Amino acid sequence: MTTAITKGRGVRLTIDTETDSYEQAIAAVQAAYRLRPDVPACWKDAPATEPRPGPEDLGEDDLGDGWTDRLLFQLIGSLMPGARAVVRHIVEMGGTASYGQVQQYFANHPTDPIPRTKIGGSLTSVKAVQRRVGPAGADHVLQRDEQARLYRIDRALVEGLIRAFDLADCRPDLMRRGPDSQERDPL
Repeated sequence: MTTAITKGRGVRLTIDTETDSYEQAIAAVQAAYRLRPDVPACWKDAPATEPRPGPEDLGEDDLGDGWTDRLLFQLIGSLMPGARAVVRHIVEMGGTASYGQVQQYFANHPTDPIPRTKIGGSLTSVKAVQRRVGPAGADHVLQRDEQARLYRIDRALVEGLIRAFDLADCRPDLMRRGPDSQERDPL
């Protein structure tokens, strides 16, 4: 019997249950989802797996105010999912977004809705996490201009956050999960 599994982005995985062992099937699924690069030694014709990227692959160069790519990854990895989604949206907007834009985007978001009244509360964790993982004395990553009603992230940090979110996409296992699931410290 052959079982086909279709993964997003057109990746198709076929497991022959008559010739493949259980371990081979599990290893194939884990490799397809980049959950584990190891394959059992008994699998002679195993497909080559790419090494998993990790925080150690990120740079340690100072992007400004003591922030590095690794520290930015630790920051987003430690945020609750709602705060992470808001920071990501601001990064995708080029580092500046009005309060209204952010509220509107998440009020009607199909997968991660956040009520308008909860956006500010979601973002309070950014300061708390920064105190724990950020460089001593650094300015806040996410600046709030109350008069202009804008969220702003410095351009140099936006570039680092883009790299950090790219790694987060490859390694969701390193991200903090919501209160419903088991929490995991990302690093």
